[in-house]
Amino acid sequence: MKPTLLLTVLLAIICQAQAQIIYVRQGAIGDGTSWSNATGDLTLALQQATSGTQVWVAFGTYKPTSGIDRTASFQVKDGIRLYGNFNGTENAIEERLNFANASILSGEIGQPGQADNSYNVLFLKNTTETTMVDGFVITAGNANSDAQEGQKTRCGGGMFIDGENGYSKPVIQNCEFRNNMGRDGAAAYNNGRNGESSPVFLNCTFKNNEAGLDGGAIYNDGRLNGKSNPTLTNCTFERNMGTYGGAICNATETGTCNIVLDNCTFKENAAYLRGGAVFSLNGDEKCYMEMSDCIFQSNYPDDQNMIFTSTASRSSAYKIGRSEP
Repeated sequence: MKPTLLLTVLLAIICQAQAQIIYVRQGAIGDGTSWSNATGDLTLALQQATSGTQVWVAFGTYKPTSGIDRTASFQVKDGIRLYGNFNGTENAIEERLNFANASILSGEIGQPGQADNSYNVLFLKNTTETTMVDGFVITAGNANSDAQEGQKTRCGGGMFIDGENGYSKPVIQNCEFRNNMGRDGAAAYNNGRNGESSPVFLNCTFKNNEAGLDGGAIYNDGRLNGKSNPTLTNCTFERNMGTYGGAICNATETGTCNIVLDNCTFKENAAYLRGGAVFSLNGDEKCYMEMSDCIFQSNYPDDQNMIFTSTASRSSAYKIGRSEP
């Protein structure tokens, strides 16, 4: 082992040893100080966690509330690292067996069915690169309210990343977003209005998410002079649906929305009007796509174009789309 690599490994071990860890296991009743004394309340664990805390979550299904409050969500504060997919015996993060032990974050509250589910399963606001969500299935969020654009009760059923009037740049990796709903950005909404929301998504899957309006999986919002510049690497988008942008919708107007897509796959996503894979509302033409080694397969209706861009405003784009046969 090279000296530099050895030093990196040693530093990682030291940092992990020094970090406070809260252990969470479904059905447990402890205080979270160890696997044998784990807590079963992930919501409480996240409330108690402070910057630098790691929260380790064993396999099982976790809901943001045992009640019927649709505004309840798992709130990840700045500097917290939330790790899932443990079997409950590990001493190191590296001992996890990928998705062999699924840690599921579910918005399925209230009565069975999606109608009364949590608006957002996860909520992150003003988080830096030190914030991480790693190793979860995120499902059954339903942001379906009639609130104004950009409000979290109508956006980001799976995850709402809020950088409005500030900034958010968390790292989301090894996660699967499936069966989430919302009016905009059913799986994830990156709100950079008058601020910046530029998360990193690494090794994530977005499957069977559906937006009533735009961005079947992800909506990147850089409007009101804001920025939404996410980076997506080794991500897969499959069978997501929206009106504009079956998988991804980008909106800028007077802001910027610069997207990096590296080794991503778009398969069988569908838009009712335009952008089966990706749709960009450029506004003042400040939305740019940087793609490398991406695959587009059987997206509807415009797989051949791969990316559809409109320089019209959002309202004009709707008029254009809906006037066509």
